[in-house]
Amino acid sequence: MTSATRVAVLALLWGSGFLWIKISLQQGLSPGWITFVRCLLGASVLLALAHRAGQRLPRDRPTWRRLAVAAFFCNALPFLLFSVGEQTVGSGVAGVLNATTPLWALLIGWGTGTDRPAHPTRLGGLVLGFAGVLLIFAPWSAGSGLMSLGALALVGASVSYAVAFAYMARRLTGRGTAPLALSAAQLLTATCLSVPALAGGGPARVTWAGVFAVVVLGVFATGATFHLNYRMIAEEGPTSAATVGYLLPVVSVALGALVLDEPLSARVVTGMAVVLVGVALTRAKTGGIADAKPLLERSRQDPERSAVPGSGAPG
Repeated sequence: MTSATRVAVLALLWGSGFLWIKISLQQGLSPGWITFVRCLLGASVLLALAHRAGQRLPRDRPTWRRLAVAAFFCNALPFLLFSVGEQTVGSGVAGVLNATTPLWALLIGWGTGTDRPAHPTRLGGLVLGFAGVLLIFAPWSAGSGLMSLGALALVGASVSYAVAFAYMARRLTGRGTAPLALSAAQLLTATCLSVPALAGGGPARVTWAGVFAVVVLGVFATGATFHLNYRMIAEEGPTSAATVGYLLPVVSVALGALVLDEPLSARVVTGMAVVLVGVALTRAKTGGIADAKPLLERSRQDPERSAVPGSGAPG
């Protein structure tokens, strides 16, 4: 499989998650059940892959405590918020708002002092990215704006991812536990944390299409995507894997329009383009080649330590 083909397959599987959430909702499943089943099936896939690779789950309590925090902010909470948000917002827009995660991560990095000082290019990208979000929401347009509790839930999910990635980068990477086993443990923990959400209402007249959608969401758009993302990081480096992130909103918008016939205004498309340009600018290499080289070499020599566990299942 060529690099371009791998990127395309990963983007399709990963970006389709928003479509499967929407179909699951339309076919009778509640947000709580979608979250629970998704975590359970994703954990099952990763457990099987970890077992095949000879990787063992962590056994020390401190690691499990850290996994509980990561599972809440990276899986249980955002998975639930995306399902809640898509009750009233289209799957395509959900994918676009998910693309704002790097913007929130940058703000968190600056606020906590874990990221380097603002460079004009990155600061401009941050402003541009949030301008795109504002264009999508259009709070000034009462008739066609997207300002709603559902849309805010989607933004909350993206913020939750940003919090999780910052936490995992500091507290979970490089701990001596193989990434597949660590991610399996994280999704197992998220499954337990998702149980209270089941009290929000059980499935009502779930169709076979709904069952199919949530199974695909859990097995392929959650479990399998992490494995493919991890392999891409290990074999081609984090830069190639990051490229997929720019394709996710394009995939979600295209699938939403083609499969669900979701309306797509020129304003939302323009906002999506502005967001992606802004995100690209925030990720620009502003520290020079000399600063970037040690990180690149470290990721090539030890890809397991450079991978962020659990980061392959947004949406």
